[in-house]
Amino acid sequence: MNAIEIRKISKAYPHFTIDEVSLDVKQGYITGLIGPNGAGKSTLIKLMLGMIYPDSGTVKVLGRDMPQQEVDIKQRVGIVSDEGGYYDHLTIHDTKKLIAPFYEKWNDAKFNRYLEHFELSPRKKINALSKGMKIKFSLAIALSHEAELLIMDEPTSGLDPVFRRELLDLLADMMLEEKNSIIFSTHITTDLDRIADYIAFLNRGKLIFNEAKDDVLNRYAIVKGGPELLDADIRKEFVGIRETSIGFEGLVDNKFTAKQLFGSYVVMDKPSLEDIMYFTVKGGRIHA
Repeated sequence: MNAIEIRKISKAYPHFTIDEVSLDVKQGYITGLIGPNGAGKSTLIKLMLGMIYPDSGTVKVLGRDMPQQEVDIKQRVGIVSDEGGYYDHLTIHDTKKLIAPFYEKWNDAKFNRYLEHFELSPRKKINALSKGMKIKFSLAIALSHEAELLIMDEPTSGLDPVFRRELLDLLADMMLEEKNSIIFSTHITTDLDRIADYIAFLNRGKLIFNEAKDDVLNRYAIVKGGPELLDADIRKEFVGIRETSIGFEGLVDNKFTAKQLFGSYVVMDKPSLEDIMYFTVKGGRIHA
């Protein structure tokens, strides 16, 4: 079963369009949604949550239709965003009192355990929380109503490395419960190198791929060689290529084809997710 099923969804704005994106988020796994700023990640998440409506296409979350069954869906979904969205003048305790009645499975004991674990005082006002503390509070809320699906929109942006590592470890622990699922939207791809099972790559409103992370990293390759190896036909084999006066470095999306093409005349390295995103977004020839 898929936690989320999106079929040919489109949403047009004056200067940007989500263009017939189809995407499955598998239940029981962490799916990383990557792409540069402005790629459409947050728009896609808003469509998943019924915050905006598509011009065409359909969204199913946990087997339910969005937005037709939005209330039922949101009982089972936790949301963590760097935007927060809480009333700044309220304390953590008062905010919890406001939110908890909306959830049928709210667990007060679990919420208090997370506050203690995250070192959050119930008496602290929201406007006195740092960005990292607000993310911790959002996470405590999301995890305290037995959510089956956690949707995270840029949760680690601007956070210090210590809390980022703590957050990733917590998410990994969550996945020991196989019914849980996470979609983690970010442009910080190193976070997903550690924990993601699947990667969905969005660029300019289009889905580039949605595959198991290991399959992606094994299929793509960074190729390095001398300038004498390049001609017009060879350049077409690259997703993106960076050239200097002494050689080139480029990304190919099929390392086996590249091995047949170049043989032993080049060096081939395994790319990172950041490499794949960089060369794909830049495309064509990049001069250093």
